Amino acid sequence: MNYKEKYLPEFIYGGIDGIVTTFAIVAGVVGAGLSPGIILILGFSNVLADGFSMASSNFLASRAEQRLGGDDSKKPLKTASVTFVSFVLLGLAPLVSFVFEMAFGWFQGQQFLVSCILTSVAFVVIGFIKGGITGQNRIRASFETLLVGGIAALVSYFVGAFLHNLA
Repeated sequence: MNYKEKYLPEFIYGGIDGIVTTFAIVAGVVGAGLSPGIILILGFSNVLADGFSMASSNFLASRAEQRLGGDDSKKPLKTASVTFVSFVLLGLAPLVSFVFEMAFGWFQGQQFLVSCILTSVAFVVIGFIKGGITGQNRIRASFETLLVGGIAALVSYFVGAFLHNLA
């Protein structure tokens, strides 16, 4: 088993969770009608704190698995690192349009639409990579990942819209 195959689950899990949780914040805040500044504060806090939390949990779970006589070929620090990097890098996708709007004035009024597009692209990229490594049809793997991630994103948007009056 090569490095790509060995750490693929951490890449997929970290990346999808990073995208979904960050987009959930974006969609929830937009759905609730709150300011883009709140999206950036909550989004960056989430990406770093939740990424570290997932990496820490991954590290401890990998060590526990090794102690129970499980997979000794994976290194807990490497699994945690792949999870963290995947979570952070891919989890930034939903925030890019808001950062560019704040820094350069780009995408003004269209940040959420651009965020949806970048989030979709990030899901497709994960699926494409997964399909290539596992031998699955890349188009099907991309669509599958986009569909699952998109459902989670829609749930978060509608929860924010439903709870809009609480803000």
